[in-house]
Amino acid sequence: CPGAPSISHLFFADDSVLLMRAWIEEALELKRILQVYERCSGQCVNHEKSAVMFSKNSSGQTKGSVKCALGIDREAYNEKYMGLLVYIGRSKRKAFSYLKDRIWNHMQGWNERTLSRQGKEILVKGVAQAVPTFAMSVFYLTKTFCEELSSMIARYWWSQQDKDNKVHWVSWQKLTRSKGRGGLGFRDIELFNLALLARHAWRIFHEPSSLSARILKAPYFPDNTILEAELGPRPSQIWRATIRGRDVLKQGIIRRIGNGESTDIWADEWIPKETTPRPITSLIANPPLKVSELVEPATGSWNVDLV
Repeated sequence: CPGAPSISHLFFADDSVLLMRAWIEEALELKRILQVYERCSGQCVNHEKSAVMFSKNSSGQTKGSVKCALGIDREAYNEKYMGLLVYIGRSKRKAFSYLKDRIWNHMQGWNERTLSRQGKEILVKGVAQAVPTFAMSVFYLTKTFCEELSSMIARYWWSQQDKDNKVHWVSWQKLTRSKGRGGLGFRDIELFNLALLARHAWRIFHEPSSLSARILKAPYFPDNTILEAELGPRPSQIWRATIRGRDVLKQGIIRRIGNGESTDIWADEWIPKETTPRPITSLIANPPLKVSELVEPATGSWNVDLV
């Protein structure tokens, strides 16, 4: 997007993503750079473990010439980087099915062991519900998918070695309550997903100079903050998830007044009360616009008559 920071590479340990235009000239230049690196470091790029991913705008001829120049034959669409999918299609259910498979494989191994209720609780909390955490911090897994994960974990919780389909004596909603409220402290996966996304939105709001914040700001909210941003046309899955987290955040966020010069009396949420954090009143002629106008500059106290 014009105005967004240019990204040429992402490095994490021995896992790297290199980005370039689908031009034969850039492919040859990238190959030259890698050859220089190989000669200087003694480390060689494993082409068998490497793959190329093209945008939808790339023609078949372009793809062939670029892959030939790089010496990489494999073209990938569902590659992962640091455990997250690089490309997600329209079906989230299909894209995130690997999370369900990982949890299921763990539980199949646990079924072969004799475990107490306490042991099952530790495995559910420490492994089964921790597997999707990283993906949930970036993507919204959908309510249906989260319910499927919860249902699978609930079946394991109530199962025994000789019988998988045991009666569920208590609803899963009650088990997700804290132990102080009569539950077992299991996570409500969808709520936890939304909480992680809200934290991501909060980080973007508080750290606007970070790389991820600048990348999202350029196409989606170039002229305002994330609190005023809209979903917009053709949003990415990451932006959709960020907006969901932002909407959760806005339900409880309230402005700290300070001197009140940046707080709008009528538009911003700044009054700490349960009903509405904004004033409800008939507007007078030429009403004050900023909270600072309601404060006596000499004393810093409220202008009671005006309020």
